[in-house]
Amino acid sequence: MVRLLVALACLIAGSVGMSAQELPYFVTYSHHMEEPGSLEIESKTAAGRPTGGDHFGANAFELEYGTRAWWTSELYLEGQSTAHDSTVFTGFRLENRVRPLLREHWINPVLYFEFEDINGANKSLLEVVGHDGNDDLLGSNAEARAEKKREVELKLILSSNVKGWNFSENITAEKNLRHAPWEFGYSLGASRPLRLAGGAHSGIFAPENFALGAEMYGGLGDSDSFGLRETSHYFGPTVSWSGPGGLTIMGSPNFGLNGHSVPRIYRIALSYEVGQVSRFFHVGGRGVR
Repeated sequence: MVRLLVALACLIAGSVGMSAQELPYFVTYSHHMEEPGSLEIESKTAAGRPTGGDHFGANAFELEYGTRAWWTSELYLEGQSTAHDSTVFTGFRLENRVRPLLREHWINPVLYFEFEDINGANKSLLEVVGHDGNDDLLGSNAEARAEKKREVELKLILSSNVKGWNFSENITAEKNLRHAPWEFGYSLGASRPLRLAGGAHSGIFAPENFALGAEMYGGLGDSDSFGLRETSHYFGPTVSWSGPGGLTIMGSPNFGLNGHSVPRIYRIALSYEVGQVSRFFHVGGRGVR
């Protein structure tokens, strides 16, 4: 993992990144896709303390590639560290998003497909489904790692851009391939840049480089007991700053809305977009031999 991170850092240092305004969402997806041929490297961290448990910090290291204008693929590598316990690798995810309608519409749908090979010690909280809640984050890492979770996850993503605002709604369905019913969840996001267009003397801290928003997400039970009973829900403001060269930093405090939720989750993300990585494998229009 250290060698991989060093190699990626060298790639970033030698590239000319693309500057783009990232939407400040951690759980919610919008209809915005990765630019074809571009690679986004991102680290998402979630930290908190479940009621009755110890502090934890979980990280999801993400590689997002624009396969086509209508198709974005991602790989996640995840791990976590819990105070008074241990640091463990908790699995990987393979994700694909497909946008069936490329032209901008009032509502833009995206179809999401993911395969997860994770274990019960996973605490990245990239989604909340079913009856996920505070108690799932208790217990030792050694015991939790023994629970294998090979799952498929489907999302319907609906997203709209209105007068500088983005509004996104996600409905999630997740199924363990070995057992258990379908589990359901939702997430909602809204955000807007502080300024839509750059000024004559815009700098790296100009208002157009910042976006503010909010997210709300939670579980909707499962196919045996659909609804809000014994489910957890979270809400939090979000902020992002997009700097020159494709660098983006995001942050959000999430607050649990009921007794089944973790009281607070603190999220931070750091991403860098490398434009047209395919050029590293071509010289003068010919492939490197």
